[in-house]
Amino acid sequence: MHSVSYIERRDRLETYFDRTAVEAWSRLTSDAPVGRIRATVRKGRDGMRNTLLGWLPEDLTGCRLLDAGCGTGMLALEAARRGAEVVAIDLSPTLVGLARERMPAGLDVDFRVGDMLDPGLGRFDHVVAMDSLIHYRAPDMARAVKALAERTRASVLFTFAPQTPALAAMHAVGKLFPRGNRAPAIEPVREAGLRRLLASEVGRWRPSRTERVACGFYTSQALELVPHDH
Repeated sequence: MHSVSYIERRDRLETYFDRTAVEAWSRLTSDAPVGRIRATVRKGRDGMRNTLLGWLPEDLTGCRLLDAGCGTGMLALEAARRGAEVVAIDLSPTLVGLARERMPAGLDVDFRVGDMLDPGLGRFDHVVAMDSLIHYRAPDMARAVKALAERTRASVLFTFAPQTPALAAMHAVGKLFPRGNRAPAIEPVREAGLRRLLASEVGRWRPSRTERVACGFYTSQALELVPHDH
């Protein structure tokens, strides 16, 4: 069962990404020109996506993969190119609509609108949640990872916002913008504390690879979880 704080933040994210910021995200996830700040975010996101894809098998034939918080579907499409059966889900109907429009002929991705934690999505071999948990507090994040891991066989890859002085400064600057223009706040997390929460919530799993991507106004940390017997 979702916590109240998870539900409240999820609903704010849906409103933001489906109404306030959809045009910005459409441009950011395309080849359209963007300003200097967003260019660093685009470059950072490209680097993070490549990191996560690099942790997945080159051949995903026969594997079922969940792209949890897929946005416009860039990671989902690459996983499909590797042969995976991909379910890609996002809260924003508009972003999912863009993902469907951008899907090349010959690829088949099951794009859906909804909550990435919906158990009705079924079971998977791999789950990837790129920057889709960074707006949740550490306890909610750990519970979300637990919910994903409970129906996953081989690996759960996700990202979090590491608690760094630079990220704290950017977070403070963001509060100066008018409330109506603000994105839902990113929740910086201490890795050691997150690992303790994960050990409590998902004891069958252990952290494996980790990597930070920092590029201008983009900072995110990737963490791979695998079963203990893996």
